[in-house]
Amino acid sequence: MHFTKRLREGVRSGAITVSVRIWHGPRVTVGKRYPMEEGEIEVDSIEPIGLPDITPELARASGFLGVLDLLKVAQHGSGQKIYLVRFHYVAPGAAKKRSAERRLAKNRLAKKRSAMKRLAKSD
Repeated sequence: MHFTKRLREGVRSGAITVSVRIWHGPRVTVGKRYPMEEGEIEVDSIEPIGLPDITPELARASGFLGVLDLLKVAQHGSGQKIYLVRFHYVAPGAAKKRSAERRLAKNRLAKKRSAMKRLAKSD
């Protein structure tokens, strides 16, 4: 997920945790992380919404002055489906730590599978 420069500090600080996007279809996946500068954005949820759901309060929560300001930025290409994306920012150290933990978990899983295959062959 990309954010305009004026929103990035709010995203990093946690002041902005929602984003309205207008796409052809969902471009992010819940639980996945996407690079943003030195850290990452982790998607907590994504849901389709309608134009009437974009309130001045939602626009401000998304870091914009109002609905029109948000709509100018939210349009990505020729898509017409509106999505509300909830996310949180993951700082660089935490992102690297989680990546290392994932690699370690994958290695452990691979070793367990290998051991199970050896046991199955010996039966």
